[in-house]
Amino acid sequence: MKIVPFDDTNWTKDHPTGAVLFQHMLKGEPGTPENFMYTLGRQDADFHMPRHRHNFEQIRLPVRGDMNLGRGLVLGEGQVGYFPEGLSYGPQDDPLGKAAPGERLQLVLQFGGASGYGFMSIEQRRKAWDELLEHGKFVGPYYHFDNGKVQWGLNTIWEHVFGEHLKYPRPRYKNVQIADPKRFNWLPVQGSEGVDHKFMGSFSERGVWIELVRLTEGATWTSLDEGARRLVVVLSGTGTAADDDIGWMTAIQADPGEALSLTASSELELFLVGLPPIVLPRTASDEYDLEELPEQAAEEQAQARPQQPQPAA
Repeated sequence: MKIVPFDDTNWTKDHPTGAVLFQHMLKGEPGTPENFMYTLGRQDADFHMPRHRHNFEQIRLPVRGDMNLGRGLVLGEGQVGYFPEGLSYGPQDDPLGKAAPGERLQLVLQFGGASGYGFMSIEQRRKAWDELLEHGKFVGPYYHFDNGKVQWGLNTIWEHVFGEHLKYPRPRYKNVQIADPKRFNWLPVQGSEGVDHKFMGSFSERGVWIELVRLTEGATWTSLDEGARRLVVVLSGTGTAADDDIGWMTAIQADPGEALSLTASSELELFLVGLPPIVLPRTASDEYDLEELPEQAAEEQAQARPQQPQPAA
């Protein structure tokens, strides 16, 4: 089991826009389909990103402040968003407005999806970034080659790390799935006195699940799953886990077969994501794209075609 306390001195600037800093809390095993990265993001400046997508999955929870998902869709403070692999979102426009730099915070879990394409580690990303600077430059989310070619930065980094073109799984869901915890009921956890939970959904054939768990003062809750990894973040309250003190934004990782036991010294609210193992199909799926945004590529190709002369009236 891993227990990582919140550390307000441990922020790194890893986002290509430079507007967001991250506190890296938990991470998986590079090179495996189940690799993941769990961060707490802090917005320090106006944030803008064009419409884009990823070949991995995301779960986001704005702790303070909202998140603009583009095209009129907003992930509100305290809501939970599930971003399926391959789903486009944006353009994002999130000026700080009246918020002070660093006031807006967001939990961000990024992880390999059911397609089995995996997730590139932050260490691989940083190394590739430095090496690519020898042959071009990054401008926001784009990479500019010395020969004038411009490419989406993540695609360039992926190809540099893995030596192959990045594949985008075609999304299983039509939009970001947003859950509002206020509208879910607290239900008792059987066999755990003083413990309730809100189950907010399970997604894809992998069965990734999201829930909140609440412990009253003095209550103890034990989680054991032989197959799934569980990632827990403390949203409020205090307590202990494996004799370590836990509090706001403490992150905890329990791997398959590992018992996680928590006791609340004050009412404790936890955000839990369950990550079962990825099982690949017998036959690889051909439901993927090679372009960052196929609809934009089609529009660009159409604009590049010579215009046919129109017959005289």
